[in-house]
Amino acid sequence: MQYAMLIYERPEAFASRKNGEQDPYLGAWRAYHKALVEAGVYVEGGPLNLPETGTTIRLKDGRRLIQDGPYANTKEQLAGFSILELPSLDAALDWAARCPAASAGAVEVRPLAPEAKKRITG
Repeated sequence: MQYAMLIYERPEAFASRKNGEQDPYLGAWRAYHKALVEAGVYVEGGPLNLPETGTTIRLKDGRRLIQDGPYANTKEQLAGFSILELPSLDAALDWAARCPAASAGAVEVRPLAPEAKKRITG
């Protein structure tokens, strides 16, 4: 089964992306990504740009309402995602607990919905 890991980070973690190659947080991410790939569970994923670069759109009465920046005004913002192929939720939670963002932010684990995808795509 495939699981999405939605990775939430604080502003300090986003800021570390600008630090040099020796930054410990970036090093932890490199090691984590390498472990996912070597274990054969990594399907896809990637970091997102800064929350301020996001744009949220809603439709109300046929009109577009656009909001710049993050949708939620919280300390932690969606920073990236990974799709993993794993045998169980327990295995997904084990990998999520190893994620560098789990200690300073949050990692949401959610199974993908292949049956919903089939209904949407035909």
